[in-house]
Amino acid sequence: MFETLQTMPADAILGLIAEHRNDPRPEKIDLGVGVFRDAQGQTPILNSVKTAETRLLESQASKAYLGTAGAPEFNAAMQALTFADAVSGDRLVTIQTPGGSGSLRVAAGILLRARESVSVWVSEPTWANHVPLLGGAGLDLKPYPYYDTGNHVINVEAMIDALRAAPQGDVVLLHACCHNPSGIDPTEDEWRAIIDVIVERELLPFIDMAYQGFARGVDEDAFAIRELARRVPELIVCNSCSKNFGLYRDRVGSVSFLAADPATRDTVDSQVNNYVRTIYSMPPDHGAAVVGMILGDAELRAEWVGEVDAMRERLESMRVLLNDALIERNPARDFSHLVRANGMFCFLGVTPDEVRQLKQDYGVYMVDSSRINVAGITEQNVGYLADAIAAVVG
Repeated sequence: MFETLQTMPADAILGLIAEHRNDPRPEKIDLGVGVFRDAQGQTPILNSVKTAETRLLESQASKAYLGTAGAPEFNAAMQALTFADAVSGDRLVTIQTPGGSGSLRVAAGILLRARESVSVWVSEPTWANHVPLLGGAGLDLKPYPYYDTGNHVINVEAMIDALRAAPQGDVVLLHACCHNPSGIDPTEDEWRAIIDVIVERELLPFIDMAYQGFARGVDEDAFAIRELARRVPELIVCNSCSKNFGLYRDRVGSVSFLAADPATRDTVDSQVNNYVRTIYSMPPDHGAAVVGMILGDAELRAEWVGEVDAMRERLESMRVLLNDALIERNPARDFSHLVRANGMFCFLGVTPDEVRQLKQDYGVYMVDSSRINVAGITEQNVGYLADAIAAVVG
């Protein structure tokens, strides 16, 4: 049986992690792996999470199955965090999933149950795993223009033109905030123009929100979702708690479906729970119980919001620090897009050959596209990093 299988190429990010780990140079810098890091280069456990875990340890009385939808308290909290009062709850279904990737796969499965042939328009570029994850599920993916690599801006007009030409009823995948990999998000006015076309063409919005709180703020980053919810009959939102709660290994996410009316909502609810039963049956509990406790307790929630604010401010400050250092070393080269970007990621804006030279000569690791995780920058390594970049780009 297994002799028919072919060896698959290694994942680019996982390969970088291994290369960086095995590099003996003490000054090496990892800008590839997609986790938040603090000023000491560590991925911390949030204090709000630690407190909630302690309370959970003392109060949890059972490890029985949760059911296909997961914890009701978590689902209600995530629904409120995402939509606030933008839409009536009797049109919404929200279930707990194993991480953001799990939520995307559940959403793909329901789209394919609703329509055997589904076209999903995806930004060019998009998160590297969107294509194998959604395409591997059976969805037909089509690109729409998004990032202007020469000017490091969104090509909003081209994006809108592409969506305006999309067939009625097609699905459009959007990044709610902190676009991965570019870090460049639409302004509120640009979002309104994009939403106008979605409404006009009767497209189904499919929104991935993996970084709520990392762009402008926890509430502010849900702007596009809430605007869409007020104006469209149906949409899908996939949430991840990996970054903003620091629960990477606990695999916590949710997926929400907005239906046109309560009766359709009930049908979607039955389909979602049935589909989950066929793939992973029940979601894991621990991380979601922690998130539910934090969002359900005013004091813990306030502490968590403060911690998210601090993470966002660190990312912003590292962008400014690197840009300032590059201006000092190479004033002829414009790296100001580093400061305009949001969240953990953005393109450095160097060639694949320069990426390879940075790794080979200086131990600076990033993927070939030059997408970097600015959380890998610290006050201690930014000078060395800027020197390396200036030397390579000339």
